[in-house]
Amino acid sequence: MTEYTQRAGLQVATVLADFVENRVLPGLPVTADAFWSGYAALLKDLAPENRRLLQVRDEIQQKIDTWLAARRGQEWDNAAWQDFLREIGYILPEGEAFKVETGPADDEIARVAGAQLVVPVMNARFALNAANARWGSLYDALYGTDALPGAPEGKGYDAKRGAQAVAKAAEFLDEALPLASGKHADVTAWRVENGKAIATIAGSDVELADPSAFVGQSGEGEKRSLLFRHNGLHVELVFDPAHPVGAASPSGLRDVVLEAALTAIQDCEDSIAAVDAEDKVLAYGNWLGLMKGDLEDTFEKGGKTQTRRLNADRTFTAPDGSSFTLPGRAVLLIRNVGHLMTTDAVLLDGQETPEGMLDALVTVAAAMHDLQKTSGPRNSRAGSVYIVKPKMHGPEEAAFADRTYARVEDILGLARGTVKLGLMDEERRTSANLRECIRALKGRIVFINTGFLDRTGDEIHTVMQAGPVLPKAEMKDAPWLAAYEDGNVDAGLATGLNGKGQIGKGMWAKPDAMAEMLVVKIGHPKAGANTAWVPSPTAATLHATHYHQVNVAERQKELSSRARASLDKLMTPPLMGKRNLSPEQIAREIDLNCQSILGYVVRWVDQGVGCSKVPDIDDVPLMEDRATLRISSQFLANWLMHGIITEAQVDESLRRMAVAVDRQNAGDAAYTPMAPGFDGPAFKAARDLIVKGAEQPSGYTEPLLHAWRRVAKAG
Repeated sequence: MTEYTQRAGLQVATVLADFVENRVLPGLPVTADAFWSGYAALLKDLAPENRRLLQVRDEIQQKIDTWLAARRGQEWDNAAWQDFLREIGYILPEGEAFKVETGPADDEIARVAGAQLVVPVMNARFALNAANARWGSLYDALYGTDALPGAPEGKGYDAKRGAQAVAKAAEFLDEALPLASGKHADVTAWRVENGKAIATIAGSDVELADPSAFVGQSGEGEKRSLLFRHNGLHVELVFDPAHPVGAASPSGLRDVVLEAALTAIQDCEDSIAAVDAEDKVLAYGNWLGLMKGDLEDTFEKGGKTQTRRLNADRTFTAPDGSSFTLPGRAVLLIRNVGHLMTTDAVLLDGQETPEGMLDALVTVAAAMHDLQKTSGPRNSRAGSVYIVKPKMHGPEEAAFADRTYARVEDILGLARGTVKLGLMDEERRTSANLRECIRALKGRIVFINTGFLDRTGDEIHTVMQAGPVLPKAEMKDAPWLAAYEDGNVDAGLATGLNGKGQIGKGMWAKPDAMAEMLVVKIGHPKAGANTAWVPSPTAATLHATHYHQVNVAERQKELSSRARASLDKLMTPPLMGKRNLSPEQIAREIDLNCQSILGYVVRWVDQGVGCSKVPDIDDVPLMEDRATLRISSQFLANWLMHGIITEAQVDESLRRMAVAVDRQNAGDAAYTPMAPGFDGPAFKAARDLIVKGAEQPSGYTEPLLHAWRRVAKAG
């Protein structure tokens, strides 16, 4: 049972009240009375509007369900479909052209293109790793992954593998920092003379093709580094001839260090499992530590105890002899939850209150500790708090978010516009009205981002009654998806977001497939995105090479004159039509999705793990969060509704796949097997997500996951 404390007419979980009053507010110009009375007023004023907006979602979906069900089996009429969506206010009229008016944001968000990490903020170690991923060793990223053919041999340093990494890095340098003549692999020495970086090749001096790319140096003697800049990103050549790698290099080059994750999203939403006040305080506490700069995590690795802290800033000497500092950490954003869920961490008149509003007030208050800093390491040197707001449906909900954060600014005494918002373009009604959503946030928007998984989950749920959808793997070739991805960039460029914020792309879900990522993910900067999500610091370092290969600002200029993405294609649902699948194809689809659902849900419900590497049916590790679960459960719910599969087939597959998932987790001492009983909360949650999937609000997984996680915690 949750213990409560009375505050300003609210029932506040005592653990939350203690956290706010004893850890967040001390040192801030906000009293506890002002905090709680302001929050009580916010809830009384805005919680009813939050409920009304959710009711609008339900009413629109009910109208869509009725319209589609009445036409099931008929030839698809896209024109009639769009006319209907306009009639019910799903597709809204578009206003006059406009430009976003967001105030100054940090360069890492507004002007420099680079990789972005997303991590569960409840895990302090992961949170620190992401923050510290601003700089990464290219040698290490190449040496330790499949980015290079083969793998290291033996337990110690493999010199042959090291030579592979050095050669590949030299090829990268030839492209990003070309010499006036010759190749980086042939350099035998580097020196700085008269403010210029000069290489030696075959006894001759060679400058850079662009001498201005050299911007600084650090260290002394043989242990020093040279700093360069290309496409706004820094590249550091680190020298140490006493190091085994440096000793093998004629120039003593020990490493090539790249500016990697410019930004990182600390996630309070899809990648965590926070179902009560205690969980929320853990998440908020880690964010507070990041904003204060004192977060630490001690853990065992390789039989040794290690303590992780935030990296310090880095100081260099410019070519003119002056000193300058570069951040040692990524600029951090915090993703709050959406408008749907409520929390019992704060009760009003005995009823749960919107969780997103609690996130808004507490995470912004915690970030004020960073805003108050006047020297030393800071998160935002522009004086901003960066919030990512997910799962909003249309402009009215975006405008509601704007009002909510304005009220938060008022409660905390912050200037309007201090809170900058990132808009997740992951719901169908948002992508259909994206420019109007951006207009609703034009004074504070700094980020738009696409997400295939959530967006596909909403696509399936919206057209649930129309008929069976395509097999999941074929969704990526459906016409709506390309229109969605292109339309997001088009909207960002048309509204002037470039130069003021990020136009982002989604996650690379295969953390161990770096060779494939290097081939595929360059498509994101080529598409005009100045950031894209990666699953690890290593992936951030490798993805950073793409932003040297592609000048995103120039690419955005090229794309700004293209024809606008087609609304017709965007509104075309991915239906299977009259196509028939073989029994073997159907059985494979059931197994693929049941295994995926079970593999994720068993960790979420039983262990409270919201994001991890989950082996797929072929034992390939995939980075999964609730978005993965949403698409899989909605897909099977759709096929179940339309008789492609039966509940009996689902149950049979769930049992077989539970055995497989148990095997995949056999090495986890904390794991509770689902077989042979198939009666634990995790197994029941997985089944509910499928058989009750069609009735879930917008197809979201949170209500069922939260309910079953609470059962597991109580047990």
